[in-house]
Amino acid sequence: MSLDLPEHSRRDLLKLAVLTAAGGMLPASASSLSAARVVVVGGGFGGATCARYLRRLAPELSVLLIERNRQFVTCPFSNGVISGLTELDSITHGFDGLRRFGVDVVQDEVTGIDPGQRQVALAGGDVLTYDRLVLSPGIAFKQDAIDGYDQAAMSRMPHAWKAGPQTSLLRSQLESMDDGGVFVIAAPANPFRCPPGPYERASLVAAYLQRHKPRSKVLILDQKDGFSKAGLFREGWDRLYPGMIEWVGFSDGGNVVSVDPKRLVLITDFEEFRADVANVIPPQSCGKVALAAGLADDTGWCEVNHGTFESSVAPNIHIIGDAIFAGAMPKSGTSANSQAKVCARAVVALLLGEEPAEPALLNICYSLLSESYGISTAAVFRIDASGEIATVPDAGGLSPSNASNAFRQLEAEYARGWYASITADMYG
Repeated sequence: MSLDLPEHSRRDLLKLAVLTAAGGMLPASASSLSAARVVVVGGGFGGATCARYLRRLAPELSVLLIERNRQFVTCPFSNGVISGLTELDSITHGFDGLRRFGVDVVQDEVTGIDPGQRQVALAGGDVLTYDRLVLSPGIAFKQDAIDGYDQAAMSRMPHAWKAGPQTSLLRSQLESMDDGGVFVIAAPANPFRCPPGPYERASLVAAYLQRHKPRSKVLILDQKDGFSKAGLFREGWDRLYPGMIEWVGFSDGGNVVSVDPKRLVLITDFEEFRADVANVIPPQSCGKVALAAGLADDTGWCEVNHGTFESSVAPNIHIIGDAIFAGAMPKSGTSANSQAKVCARAVVALLLGEEPAEPALLNICYSLLSESYGISTAAVFRIDASGEIATVPDAGGLSPSNASNAFRQLEAEYARGWYASITADMYG
């Protein structure tokens, strides 16, 4: 059931979930944590948030964040970079704020994890010990899932699903496309990281084409027969870009099984599609560091205790964000941020020998269909009787259909406000 929430209710819901997840400062017994070290791997929505909240909850705790990049480029709002609404610098964040908060930030790459010895090996040669390890490794691509789509093909058919150079590459290809061309998006099967979101991307690419190349089209070839907020997207496409965006689902021949990068051709179960720009988003798994450590199951995702996010196969290792199966929670930035706060409090409680509190979790996802047209969905989650993360009934829902242009413009402004708030929460 959808529940249309006024915006002040959405904000109150967000504040409630943050406060419930993070809790207050821990009691004086937390001074016993001064000899403990928590290592966090990954500087994105999960890792950066968890590192900061570990320090917030227990200022005497030693927290070390490992991130291989000097700066982190967010997937949220990267579709705006592709379509020319904003620049890459606006979604690029450094770690000085975390350092000022007392987090030790190391630019390096994890090459190995030894759960038995509680050690992390780095490419630079260091071996770090930990009392608790938090992994927020993001995603990896199942490159063998689409025949012909390998590392070399990514330069001809960029995925732009890890924000940064691929984002800039896809933008340059869009800008170079002739008027009358076809921009083809191959959307992956569930589950997958979102945002960036294939359907938001299609919308914002259409906005660019409408301004600069109005005879062009966007074609979505999908490995699914449905997608989140589909009704709201279709309503917006009809209103903003009539006839410009075509969606082909799995059952109608949208399942891309192979590609020919040289000819820019995508082959489905039934036919071939020639693209002028091809954005191929392959199926995904948990990040490579979790795969290499044997923390994933046969699905390619990591199973965790949903109350503490501790790995189901490796004690003292917690995994959050896109890399995990998290029950009803989607793989979104808000989900990772919410999980990180619950994880931080659980880690501190476990280090103190205490029982972690029962968590409340939140997701809110905004999507832009144009610079001034936004839609959203929100949900609150609890742990159900089976120990799984489950949606709380009637807590959240979709933004309303058939809303006015003024309402959609407000949603777009709220989306930008969400981004400013959550990145400030992550990086300080």
